[in-house]
Amino acid sequence: MRKRTCLAAATALATAAAFSFQTSATAQTYPDHVVQIIVPATAGSSADILGRVLAEGFSSRLGKPFIVVDKGGAAGVLGTADVARAKPDGYTLMHGATYSITVEPLVDKQAGYTAKSFTPICQTFKNDQVVVVPPNSPLKTARDLVEAAKKKPGAVTVGIPGIATIPHLAMIAFAAQAKVSFNDIPFKGPAEEIQNVRSGQIEFAAVPLTAAAGSGLPMPGIFAETRNPSLPNVPTFKEQGFDVAPLSYGGLLGPAGMPAAVAKKLETACIDIIKSDAAQRVVKHTFQPADYFADAAGFTKNLAIDAAEKNKLVPLLHPN
Repeated sequence: MRKRTCLAAATALATAAAFSFQTSATAQTYPDHVVQIIVPATAGSSADILGRVLAEGFSSRLGKPFIVVDKGGAAGVLGTADVARAKPDGYTLMHGATYSITVEPLVDKQAGYTAKSFTPICQTFKNDQVVVVPPNSPLKTARDLVEAAKKKPGAVTVGIPGIATIPHLAMIAFAAQAKVSFNDIPFKGPAEEIQNVRSGQIEFAAVPLTAAAGSGLPMPGIFAETRNPSLPNVPTFKEQGFDVAPLSYGGLLGPAGMPAAVAKKLETACIDIIKSDAAQRVVKHTFQPADYFADAAGFTKNLAIDAAEKNKLVPLLHPN
């Protein structure tokens, strides 16, 4: 019996050593061919622009081509699902918002994946959400929005960039907390929203800050825990008495089950790339908050927080 136990232990140690050697060898040779980074959004989006900066940085640092493939559609589900189903060898990655991971599976039961279907590598952006109003609008604060809704219950028009998007969830949570209702009008995207706000076709809109940056439109408030350093004069909804700050993270991920050494190699390169002038120009242009970046451990933690929050917010879309 003792002899068999010793033999089993020796076999286990040999297997572990072989696995460790194989993993190390995999990391040393990775990548040995082209790596695909899927962006589950349209070309020209902030995830696409920063994704191309990352791809160029990985290519120069790791010695093989990293190419960006834009695959929008179905609110990001199509591209995200492709990554979830891919072989976890590090040759198919995703750069995009966690919205498609933490929200879409809750509203689309056919998505075919969950937050556990991915390996977080590095968080590269964090989108705050803001409210924008037309020039010279009387709606200057969060309280003004509430008072307007009380005067015209369900009639004050607010643009949203689609049903169940983060800005929509922010407005749903805000309305629930303020005990008012708005007339939510979905648009094809933030650009169309901003155009309709500017022309006065709608009374205000909820959009990602990255889309509102540079619009010049007044902002009664920002859905965030703290003020954005690029907009120090725009108060948060929280400091105006409404504890609403839905999170929206984004970054580089791979399928679940990636070799730890390969994920670490990508994480190390990502940390270096994000410090580059090219990446910092994108960070500045998109009005990123101070805590926009996180390593794999921080991104994993934030993804779990995000998933837990969205599990609470999505049911507000269809209250009993």
